[in-house]
Amino acid sequence: MQKYGQHFLINDGVITQIVDAALLLRAENLVEIGPGKGALTVRLIARGCRNFTVVEIDPEMTAWLKTHLPQEAGVNVIRQNFLSFELASLPAVPTAFVSNLPYIDAADILDKVLAWPHFFSAVFMFQKEQAQRIRAHAGEDFYGPLSVFSQLRAHISPICKVGRGCFNPPPKVESAVLAFERLKEPVFSSEKDWNKFKKAVLAAFAHKRKTAFNSLLLSGYAKESVSAALERLNLPLTVRAEQIPPEAYVKLVYFLGI
Repeated sequence: MQKYGQHFLINDGVITQIVDAALLLRAENLVEIGPGKGALTVRLIARGCRNFTVVEIDPEMTAWLKTHLPQEAGVNVIRQNFLSFELASLPAVPTAFVSNLPYIDAADILDKVLAWPHFFSAVFMFQKEQAQRIRAHAGEDFYGPLSVFSQLRAHISPICKVGRGCFNPPPKVESAVLAFERLKEPVFSSEKDWNKFKKAVLAAFAHKRKTAFNSLLLSGYAKESVSAALERLNLPLTVRAEQIPPEAYVKLVYFLGI
Protein backbone atom coordinates (compact mmCIF):
# COMPACT_ATOMS: atom_id res chain seq x y z
CA MET A 1 0.00 0.00 0.00
CA GLN A 2 2.77 2.43 0.89
CA LYS A 3 4.22 2.54 -2.63
CA TYR A 4 1.66 5.30 -3.26
CA GLY A 5 2.73 7.18 -0.12
CA GLN A 6 -0.65 7.07 1.59
CA HIS A 7 -1.13 8.45 5.05
CA PHE A 8 -4.63 7.37 6.06
CA LEU A 9 -6.66 9.90 8.01
CA ILE A 10 -7.95 8.35 11.24
CA ASN A 11 -8.88 11.34 13.43
CA ASP A 12 -12.67 11.51 13.75
CA GLY A 13 -12.70 15.20 14.63
CA VAL A 14 -10.74 16.17 11.53
CA ILE A 15 -12.88 13.92 9.33
CA THR A 16 -15.99 15.65 10.70
CA GLN A 17 -14.61 19.12 10.00
CA ILE A 18 -13.68 18.23 6.43
CA VAL A 19 -17.08 16.68 5.73
CA ASP A 20 -18.91 19.59 7.38
CA ALA A 21 -17.03 22.05 5.15
CA ALA A 22 -17.62 19.95 2.03
CA LEU A 23 -21.35 19.74 2.71
CA LEU A 24 -21.55 23.47 3.43
CA LEU A 25 -20.03 24.11 -0.01
CA ARG A 26 -21.82 21.25 -1.74
CA ALA A 27 -22.70 21.44 -5.41
CA GLU A 28 -24.74 19.47 -7.91
CA ASN A 29 -21.88 17.01 -8.38
CA LEU A 30 -19.21 15.70 -5.98
CA VAL A 31 -15.77 14.18 -6.62
CA GLU A 32 -13.45 12.74 -3.99
CA ILE A 33 -9.78 12.45 -4.93
CA GLY A 34 -7.69 9.62 -3.47
CA PRO A 35 -10.22 8.22 -0.99
CA GLY A 36 -7.89 5.43 0.21
CA LYS A 37 -9.79 3.31 2.72
CA GLY A 38 -12.80 5.61 2.47
CA ALA A 39 -12.59 7.54 5.76
CA LEU A 40 -14.19 10.58 4.13
CA THR A 41 -16.25 8.55 1.67
CA VAL A 42 -18.08 6.57 4.35
CA ARG A 43 -18.82 9.71 6.34
CA LEU A 44 -20.10 11.53 3.25
CA ILE A 45 -22.44 8.61 2.55
CA ALA A 46 -23.61 8.60 6.17
CA ARG A 47 -24.41 12.30 5.81
CA GLY A 48 -26.64 11.68 2.79
CA CYS A 49 -24.31 12.01 -0.22
CA ARG A 50 -25.27 9.75 -3.12
CA ASN A 51 -24.20 9.10 -6.71
CA PHE A 52 -20.80 10.77 -6.51
CA THR A 53 -17.41 9.86 -7.98
CA VAL A 54 -14.18 8.81 -6.28
CA VAL A 55 -10.87 8.62 -8.16
CA GLU A 56 -8.23 6.34 -6.60
CA ILE A 57 -4.84 5.35 -8.04
CA ASP A 58 -4.17 2.32 -5.80
CA PRO A 59 -5.67 -0.92 -7.18
CA GLU A 60 -5.88 -2.45 -3.69
CA MET A 61 -7.79 0.53 -2.36
CA THR A 62 -10.03 0.57 -5.44
CA ALA A 63 -10.93 -3.08 -4.87
CA TRP A 64 -11.56 -2.42 -1.18
CA LEU A 65 -13.88 0.51 -1.94
CA LYS A 66 -15.87 -1.46 -4.52
CA THR A 67 -16.52 -4.27 -2.05
CA HIS A 68 -17.08 -2.25 1.13
CA LEU A 69 -19.08 0.82 0.08
CA PRO A 70 -22.86 0.32 0.15
CA GLN A 71 -24.20 -0.26 -3.35
CA GLU A 72 -27.28 1.87 -2.70
CA ALA A 73 -25.02 4.92 -2.33
CA GLY A 74 -24.27 4.73 -6.05
CA VAL A 75 -20.60 5.68 -5.69
CA ASN A 76 -18.70 5.54 -8.99
CA VAL A 77 -15.23 4.19 -8.14
CA ILE A 78 -12.62 4.99 -10.79
CA ARG A 79 -9.12 3.53 -10.66
CA GLN A 80 -6.86 6.20 -12.11
CA ASN A 81 -4.28 8.84 -11.29
CA PHE A 82 -6.36 12.01 -10.90
CA LEU A 83 -3.79 14.03 -12.85
CA SER A 84 -4.50 11.88 -15.92
CA PHE A 85 -8.25 11.68 -15.26
CA GLU A 86 -10.38 13.44 -17.88
CA LEU A 87 -12.57 15.94 -16.05
CA ALA A 88 -14.53 16.29 -19.28
CA SER A 89 -15.93 12.81 -18.57
CA LEU A 90 -17.83 14.27 -15.58
CA PRO A 91 -21.25 15.92 -15.91
CA ALA A 92 -20.93 19.53 -17.05
CA VAL A 93 -22.49 20.88 -13.85
CA PRO A 94 -21.13 22.76 -10.79
CA THR A 95 -18.84 20.31 -9.04
CA ALA A 96 -17.40 20.16 -5.53
CA PHE A 97 -14.16 18.33 -4.74
CA VAL A 98 -12.89 16.90 -1.48
CA SER A 99 -9.62 15.19 -0.62
CA ASN A 100 -6.81 14.43 1.76
CA LEU A 101 -4.42 15.25 -1.08
CA PRO A 102 -1.21 13.34 -1.72
CA TYR A 103 1.48 15.84 -0.75
CA ILE A 104 3.70 15.22 -3.77
CA ASP A 105 0.98 16.09 -6.31
CA ALA A 106 -1.09 18.55 -4.27
CA ALA A 107 -0.17 21.73 -6.17
CA ASP A 108 -0.76 20.11 -9.58
CA ILE A 109 -4.10 18.66 -8.47
CA LEU A 110 -5.21 22.03 -7.09
CA ASP A 111 -4.26 23.75 -10.35
CA LYS A 112 -6.19 21.18 -12.39
CA VAL A 113 -9.30 21.56 -10.23
CA LEU A 114 -9.27 25.36 -10.15
CA ALA A 115 -8.78 25.51 -13.92
CA TRP A 116 -11.81 23.35 -14.70
CA PRO A 117 -14.74 25.48 -15.93
CA HIS A 118 -17.23 23.56 -13.76
CA PHE A 119 -15.25 23.82 -10.52
CA PHE A 120 -17.56 25.17 -7.81
CA SER A 121 -15.80 24.42 -4.53
CA ALA A 122 -13.16 22.23 -2.93
CA VAL A 123 -12.05 21.17 0.53
CA PHE A 124 -8.46 19.95 0.42
CA MET A 125 -5.81 18.94 2.92
CA PHE A 126 -2.24 20.06 2.26
CA GLN A 127 1.13 19.91 3.90
CA LYS A 128 1.15 22.84 6.35
CA GLU A 129 3.86 24.77 4.50
CA GLN A 130 2.05 24.41 1.19
CA ALA A 131 -1.18 25.67 2.75
CA GLN A 132 0.78 28.70 3.95
CA ARG A 133 2.04 29.30 0.41
CA ILE A 134 -1.47 29.14 -0.99
CA ARG A 135 -2.81 31.75 1.47
CA ALA A 136 0.24 34.02 1.76
CA HIS A 137 -0.04 37.73 0.94
CA ALA A 138 2.48 39.85 -0.96
CA GLY A 139 5.51 40.59 1.18
CA GLU A 140 5.11 37.50 3.37
CA ASP A 141 7.70 34.72 3.52
CA PHE A 142 5.63 32.04 1.77
CA TYR A 143 4.24 34.29 -1.01
CA GLY A 144 4.91 33.06 -4.54
CA PRO A 145 3.31 31.90 -7.81
CA LEU A 146 1.13 29.35 -6.01
CA SER A 147 -0.33 32.18 -3.92
CA VAL A 148 -1.08 34.28 -7.00
CA PHE A 149 -2.61 31.51 -9.09
CA SER A 150 -4.78 30.19 -6.24
CA GLN A 151 -6.07 33.51 -4.95
CA LEU A 152 -7.05 34.77 -8.39
CA ARG A 153 -9.32 31.79 -8.99
CA ALA A 154 -10.95 31.11 -5.61
CA HIS A 155 -11.87 32.55 -2.26
CA ILE A 156 -9.77 30.58 0.23
CA SER A 157 -10.64 29.88 3.88
CA PRO A 158 -8.80 27.89 6.56
CA ILE A 159 -10.75 24.97 8.02
CA CYS A 160 -8.42 23.31 10.53
CA LYS A 161 -4.85 22.35 11.39
CA VAL A 162 -4.00 18.64 11.36
CA GLY A 163 -1.27 17.09 13.47
CA ARG A 164 0.88 14.14 12.44
CA GLY A 165 -0.87 11.84 14.90
CA CYS A 166 -4.11 12.16 12.96
CA PHE A 167 -2.77 9.73 10.33
CA ASN A 168 -1.70 6.12 10.08
CA PRO A 169 1.19 5.97 9.45
CA PRO A 170 2.06 9.47 10.73
CA PRO A 171 3.68 11.75 8.10
CA LYS A 172 6.85 13.71 8.87
CA VAL A 173 5.04 17.03 8.58
CA GLU A 174 1.90 18.70 9.89
CA SER A 175 -1.04 19.46 7.64
CA ALA A 176 -3.83 21.97 7.16
CA VAL A 177 -7.25 21.91 5.51
CA LEU A 178 -8.37 24.74 3.23
CA ALA A 179 -11.70 25.45 1.54
CA PHE A 180 -11.91 26.98 -1.94
CA GLU A 181 -14.95 28.73 -3.41
CA ARG A 182 -15.02 29.73 -7.06
CA LEU A 183 -14.91 33.48 -7.65
CA LYS A 184 -18.04 34.85 -9.28
CA GLU A 185 -16.16 36.36 -12.21
CA PRO A 186 -13.02 34.78 -13.71
CA VAL A 187 -9.99 37.05 -13.97
CA PHE A 188 -9.39 35.94 -17.55
CA SER A 189 -12.07 34.87 -19.99
CA SER A 190 -9.98 32.34 -21.89
CA GLU A 191 -7.44 29.62 -21.16
CA LYS A 192 -5.10 31.27 -23.66
CA ASP A 193 -5.07 34.54 -21.70
CA TRP A 194 -4.59 32.68 -18.41
CA ASN A 195 -1.60 30.80 -19.83
CA LYS A 196 -0.01 34.08 -20.96
CA PHE A 197 -0.58 35.50 -17.50
CA LYS A 198 0.85 32.39 -15.84
CA LYS A 199 3.95 32.55 -18.02
CA ALA A 200 4.58 36.19 -17.06
CA VAL A 201 4.13 35.57 -13.32
CA LEU A 202 6.48 32.58 -13.38
CA ALA A 203 8.99 34.72 -15.26
CA ALA A 204 8.81 37.46 -12.62
CA PHE A 205 9.53 34.92 -9.87
CA ALA A 206 12.14 32.98 -11.86
CA HIS A 207 15.22 34.66 -10.37
CA LYS A 208 14.93 35.02 -6.60
CA ARG A 209 17.84 37.40 -6.16
CA LYS A 210 16.77 39.75 -8.93
CA THR A 211 14.03 42.34 -9.25
CA ALA A 212 10.84 41.53 -11.10
CA PHE A 213 12.02 43.97 -13.78
CA ASN A 214 15.28 42.11 -14.39
CA SER A 215 13.63 38.70 -14.17
CA LEU A 216 11.11 39.63 -16.84
CA LEU A 217 13.88 40.99 -19.07
CA LEU A 218 15.86 37.77 -18.68
CA SER A 219 12.74 35.87 -19.77
CA GLY A 220 12.55 37.85 -23.01
CA TYR A 221 10.09 40.63 -22.19
CA ALA A 222 10.91 44.01 -23.75
CA LYS A 223 12.66 46.50 -21.45
CA GLU A 224 10.53 49.45 -22.54
CA SER A 225 7.28 47.55 -22.07
CA VAL A 226 8.19 46.27 -18.60
CA SER A 227 9.41 49.63 -17.31
CA ALA A 228 6.30 51.39 -18.70
CA ALA A 229 3.99 48.77 -17.12
CA LEU A 230 5.64 49.10 -13.70
CA GLU A 231 5.45 52.89 -13.94
CA ARG A 232 1.71 52.75 -14.67
CA LEU A 233 1.31 50.63 -11.51
CA ASN A 234 3.39 53.12 -9.49
CA LEU A 235 5.88 50.34 -8.79
CA PRO A 236 9.63 51.09 -8.74
CA LEU A 237 12.04 49.24 -10.98
CA THR A 238 13.53 47.80 -7.80
CA VAL A 239 10.31 46.00 -6.80
CA ARG A 240 10.70 42.28 -6.26
CA ALA A 241 8.24 39.66 -7.47
CA GLU A 242 7.23 38.71 -3.91
CA GLN A 243 6.17 42.32 -3.22
CA ILE A 244 3.58 42.50 -6.01
CA PRO A 245 -0.02 41.52 -5.05
CA PRO A 246 -2.05 39.15 -7.26
CA GLU A 247 -4.34 41.91 -8.58
CA ALA A 248 -1.32 44.01 -9.56
CA TYR A 249 0.04 41.11 -11.59
CA VAL A 250 -3.19 41.06 -13.57
CA LYS A 251 -2.77 44.76 -14.40
CA LEU A 252 0.94 44.29 -15.09
CA VAL A 253 0.26 41.65 -17.72
CA TYR A 254 -2.51 43.80 -19.19
CA PHE A 255 -0.17 46.79 -19.46
CA LEU A 256 2.50 44.58 -21.04
CA GLY A 257 -0.03 43.91 -23.79
CA ILE A 258 0.51 40.18 -23.91
